[in-house]
Amino acid sequence: MGSTRVNFRLPEELIEKADVAAEVSKRNRTEIVKEALQAYFEDIEDNEKFKETVVELYLDNQISFEVLKEFIGRQDAESVKSSKTILDQGEGLVDDLAEL
Repeated sequence: MGSTRVNFRLPEELIEKADVAAEVSKRNRTEIVKEALQAYFEDIEDNEKFKETVVELYLDNQISFEVLKEFIGRQDAESVKSSKTILDQGEGLVDDLAEL
């Protein structure tokens, strides 16, 4: 997995805590923040409402299939992709029938 540099602002108290955690664990701030984000995603990915919202984003073409797969798993993502294809074909059929 590659990495990308990002810039964002955090409250000073979070930075201070990250710096202390980094010093105690002999790691750098980036590793601490990365582990915290990974733990957050692992926690939230078990939430059914979150998964439903991710699927809705995919169905609305706001996220890619690859992103969907990262959050809900390959097998579930494939099922959603198949359903989306069927729905999209149905919409095309409705449009064609409306033109008649």
